[in-house]
Amino acid sequence: MSDETEPDAPEPPAPSRSHGRLTISASRRPRDLMEETRVKNAWRATVLTLFPGMFPGPLGESLLGRALAEGIWALEKVHLRDYGLGKHRAVDDTPAGGGPGMVLRADVVAAALDETPRPGPVLMMSPRGRPFDQAMARALAEAPGATFICGRFEGVDQRVLDARGIHEVSLGDFVMTGGEIAAMALIDATVRLIPRVLGNPESVETESFSDGLLEAPQYTRPPVWEGREIPETLLSGNHARIAEWRRQEAERLTKERRPDLWRAHRERQGSGPDPKEAQSARSRNSPSPAHPGEGNKDGQS
Repeated sequence: MSDETEPDAPEPPAPSRSHGRLTISASRRPRDLMEETRVKNAWRATVLTLFPGMFPGPLGESLLGRALAEGIWALEKVHLRDYGLGKHRAVDDTPAGGGPGMVLRADVVAAALDETPRPGPVLMMSPRGRPFDQAMARALAEAPGATFICGRFEGVDQRVLDARGIHEVSLGDFVMTGGEIAAMALIDATVRLIPRVLGNPESVETESFSDGLLEAPQYTRPPVWEGREIPETLLSGNHARIAEWRRQEAERLTKERRPDLWRAHRERQGSGPDPKEAQSARSRNSPSPAHPGEGNKDGQS
């Protein structure tokens, strides 16, 4: 038996993984002890708000909630009050030039932004912003994440919007008490486009706005309800006929309910203006010829 000891065998390399877990890092903001572990490089929504208790709210339910728990996407809440000034943690002040309400201070918002990692664009919920649409949702889903500033009161000091390159986004032509619900809507529309969030990826490909059109009507059992039947085509089993029916219905609904989308769809297809719509517009804009011998209400011919 030899007195020499054999050298230790080299340790086998660690198996590669398709994803890892984020490590814990220090922050002056207290972390939520129940914060979900998330997959490395997961899409991240960072929300700056005065009401962090509103989140995740509906984002924590159903498919989005399951994806959040599984770490497919992550949610970070930043409490603007933590960056408030003075004894009372003031975050706002009166508008320059006078007027009602209060305005979120530039130095407070900037301090919160500068200490917060923010992959992707920084968005400010504002009724004067660019209208949010499906194309923007797709662009956000392809980014590593986004930061959402939820305004309150009369808005945010314009200087911080300019200095930090913040993009204003609108959910529609109406005003809400704060940006939190609008931010939830944007996050919902974006996260559902991330792979593995929805159970069936075809759902994203066939829904409204996926090809610039509204979605065709949907039906399910029973075949007859209160005397109303499911269209025969949908029960035929002929996939080509079903696809054509759905296309025609999508075009009909879009033309009737969203002429703006219909015009954009026609332009993308290189079809030009809809002949019937153009004729209708000409008819509306053309003055009606006076009937012979018929004068106007003032008696002038």
